Amino acid sequence: MKIIPGQLTAVCAAMLLSAGLYAGNAADGIEVQGAYVRAVPPGQGNSAAFMSLTNRTDADHTLVAAESAASQVVELHTHLKEEGMMKMRRVDRIELPSGETVKLEPGGLHLMLIDLTQQLSPGEDVEMTLVYEDGSRTSLTAPVKTVEETMEQHQR
Repeated sequence: MKIIPGQLTAVCAAMLLSAGLYAGNAADGIEVQGAYVRAVPPGQGNSAAFMSLTNRTDADHTLVAAESAASQVVELHTHLKEEGMMKMRRVDRIELPSGETVKLEPGGLHLMLIDLTQQLSPGEDVEMTLVYEDGSRTSLTAPVKTVEETMEQHQR
């Protein structure tokens, strides 16, 4: 087969475009640190998960969902001050700007575990999956910690 110069340019362009499509996805470039799930007393139906998400890519990304077998539902949440009171509200997405760290922490953005399917006791682990705008996923294991444990950790 003989390739003429115009075809070579088209072939090279197609190869470069294809390489861009396989350069990675959101999950490959988001670093998850310090993940934990708050322990709750027996009979408590909900809990929350916290962590830091660092976007190590050159593109902005978005966390759009999370999943865990530890609860029936996992929602993305934030706290807002309304009429002088702090209230939790569901959000559709958590923006992860390029080169920045977004903290999911008490009193701010967090993941709500609703209708727990298991008791969350200190020392146990919870398996979770984060889902990004491009459909890519990050699986992680988060230890269950008490409020006191997390306060001690922040004081160090």
